Amino acid sequence: MVGSAATSSDGVLRPAVEVEGPSPSGEVRPVECGRPVEESLRVPAGRTVGSVVPLEIERLSILGGRGRQGDLERVARVDLRMGEVVSIVGPTGSGKTELINDIERFADANTPSGRRVLINDLPMPEESIGDPSRNPVALITQHTNFLSDLPVREFLRIHAEIRQGADVTELIGRTVEFANELTGEAIDMESAMTELSGGQTRALLIADAVVIGNSPIILLDEIENAGIHRTRALELLRRHRKIFVFVTHDPRIALLSDVRVVMRNGAMQKLIPKDARERPVADALSRLDDIIVEYRAKIRAGEPLDDAVLGEQLARALRPGSVSP
Repeated sequence: MVGSAATSSDGVLRPAVEVEGPSPSGEVRPVECGRPVEESLRVPAGRTVGSVVPLEIERLSILGGRGRQGDLERVARVDLRMGEVVSIVGPTGSGKTELINDIERFADANTPSGRRVLINDLPMPEESIGDPSRNPVALITQHTNFLSDLPVREFLRIHAEIRQGADVTELIGRTVEFANELTGEAIDMESAMTELSGGQTRALLIADAVVIGNSPIILLDEIENAGIHRTRALELLRRHRKIFVFVTHDPRIALLSDVRVVMRNGAMQKLIPKDARERPVADALSRLDDIIVEYRAKIRAGEPLDDAVLGEQLARALRPGSVSP
């Protein structure tokens, strides 16, 4: 059986399943590529190599394994659908990064956690996991850096031609525009990749994964520590029908997500869906964060700070029913 998987511009993974040739009864049945399959999907002996069926990614599922003490995870299953924003929260060392690493690797009970990660209830083909051009996941961390010293424009041009082969000039412009909305430091397309700041690097990586790579599933590990405007990032990301998973300590990101996965002792302990009763808290924290962003910019610009002005801003921010300017 021949199997491969690539993500097209319409968000289709090709394929996670194949179909065998017609059986003696004329029936055509789906068959998982390259992995042992459930009894209900097994193909009878004597099958022929069938045609490839594109599989649109509708759902990413995480099947619970065990925590560090060997106990079963309290959360047995997490289903993430296209268009959703998910936050993974918990104290340092609770297993947040291990969870997104399981997602990136499409764990199949072959990692220390024993978790399984499925696309539309099927495992990913092994050959697709190890091939960046076929893997639908992009992982961006606060420590990711560029090794290439190519100019930004040239780097994006090469990537765009490889991944999409379309109007690369338009794609490059959209990518840099997206990145510049995430960071306060505009990116010069003639600058070398290695000259970018931490915030610019993370912003460009996110924009590249969304616009050029067109990855259906994007994992973001503590990007709040890398100079990214969090609220703006969420606003921009929600415009794209993808699954976004944040590992975060930031309450603003967590409260604005569709669901929170709470980690402890290496295990998923609780799922908390977005709750309208938390919205006032999220709004207040957002206003406070806006003040911090404003004062960070003032300090960078060498502007004097006024305690009285800050006091008035804090009073407005914490007043019930206030809205951000």
